[in-house]
Amino acid sequence: MKLEISDWNMIPYAGAWSRQTEWFDALVHAKQAGECYVNHIVLCEHPHVYTLGRSGKEGNMLLGEEQLRRIGATLYHIDRGGDITYHGPGQLVCYPILNLDDFSLGLKEYVHLLEEAVIRVCASFGIAAGCLEKATGVWLEGDTSRARKICAIGVRSSHFVTMHGLALNVNTDLRYFSYINPCGFIDKGVTSLQKELGHEVPMEEVKECLCKELVNLLS
Repeated sequence: MKLEISDWNMIPYAGAWSRQTEWFDALVHAKQAGECYVNHIVLCEHPHVYTLGRSGKEGNMLLGEEQLRRIGATLYHIDRGGDITYHGPGQLVCYPILNLDDFSLGLKEYVHLLEEAVIRVCASFGIAAGCLEKATGVWLEGDTSRARKICAIGVRSSHFVTMHGLALNVNTDLRYFSYINPCGFIDKGVTSLQKELGHEVPMEEVKECLCKELVNLLS
């Protein structure tokens, strides 16, 4: 089993989605054909963009096309689970393209693994994070009225091969979340490592930490 980590740095969403889909399709094909393949963990950032998942509601996008243009953002309807979310500079996006059979994981276990990796990353920066029942992702003070989301998770799976993944707010401009109902919620906030710590956080440190935790959990 081979696992490669790739850093695409800042990349437009459309280009990343296309490239990710190519790798996903190739892995599915190789798995079905009994050929050699590579599992991938991709790291990147995107320019301002909103993505709406298969089960998302259009009404959770609070801006029209002209307003989106004014704030320099675009909207994509995509093939992952979940509702609407935002990606932008200062947010670490991770796309694991994995054959879950290689790691003896079911889809629910895999999503919990992603959550656990981010919880450990937060802990390494001194932030206590956790999960919220019936709300995928990673939260701070999730069982209180101050619940706020620091990481969104949405995946697609076919033949137990995954794509899409997680988006961790590191130094994210959180104002862009005010233009949507994040993940369909109207009563919960969002946060970032920077907001919680009161200072900018080196992105390279977060990348290194997330990769370490993912590799440890997958092994």
